[in-house]
Amino acid sequence: MNATRRSILDSLAEGPVSGPEMAAALDISRAAVWKHVEALREAGFGIESRGDGYVLSSVPEFGAGSVEYGLSVPVEIEYHDSIPNTNDRARELAVSGADGVAVLADEQTGARGRLGREWTSPSGGIWLSLVRRPDLPPARAPIYTLAAAVAAAEALRGVGVDAEIKWPNDVLVDGEKLVGVLTEMEGEADRVEWVVVGIGINANVDGAVVPAGATTVRERVGDVDRAALTRALLERFEELTAAPEDVLPAWREAAGTLGRRVRVETPGGEVVGEAVDVEFPGTLLVATDDGERRVSAGDCEHLRPTDG
Repeated sequence: MNATRRSILDSLAEGPVSGPEMAAALDISRAAVWKHVEALREAGFGIESRGDGYVLSSVPEFGAGSVEYGLSVPVEIEYHDSIPNTNDRARELAVSGADGVAVLADEQTGARGRLGREWTSPSGGIWLSLVRRPDLPPARAPIYTLAAAVAAAEALRGVGVDAEIKWPNDVLVDGEKLVGVLTEMEGEADRVEWVVVGIGINANVDGAVVPAGATTVRERVGDVDRAALTRALLERFEELTAAPEDVLPAWREAAGTLGRRVRVETPGGEVVGEAVDVEFPGTLLVATDDGERRVSAGDCEHLRPTDG
């Protein structure tokens, strides 16, 4: 949403305002005001024309306009009612030079999770992929994955969902998966060219349509305002990535893995023990019978105390 339309919406939200008043305040013509108002109506905003001016009567339930309206960080939203995969579209944008763009969809028809696993993405969810061009070496890029998990968990806690993070990036409720994060990047040995962070939330979705072992926001607390939830996530993610030193403390606060007995399947074999900490940029420290192990990548399972 461009700055002029955002200013018009801000003016309309404060009460009736006439076209001449907006034209004078924004230093544009009355015809330009009318064109912007019509564009906002086409985007789904309810704008009434009354004798005392224009009035904002409604905001679209979900989409680019509803997320950008009130968003406090400079992220451009590209919205799709349905798309095969938001990460694929975000990669296209990244390759073309985009930065600060979020691809958002109501439904995905060809989504995938970590390790190529299928990820069900029905209508009613929040399927989001962020394009960023950070000034980072590739070894530090995992901090973006942790920041995404923290942002999602905190946003969900804000609507009453008791969410916690399973290392490195799954967000669970009572052991059932609610959010998945998939990060992809391109770069050279010493520099990241771009990062795409995909975040999928089973939001206003029936529990019957998600796989076994998964849950939805609807099941836990009922339907929520998806636009507001998306804004909260985006704003927290931008805040964390602007201050990477804050990510690990926030991750520890939201983690359900630390202090738990875990089994981690790694490329070098299985690691079993107690998860005791996480180090920058996301390495898990596991206390095993043979000493402390550092795990930078793997598939983590929470074990019961009696499990082997």
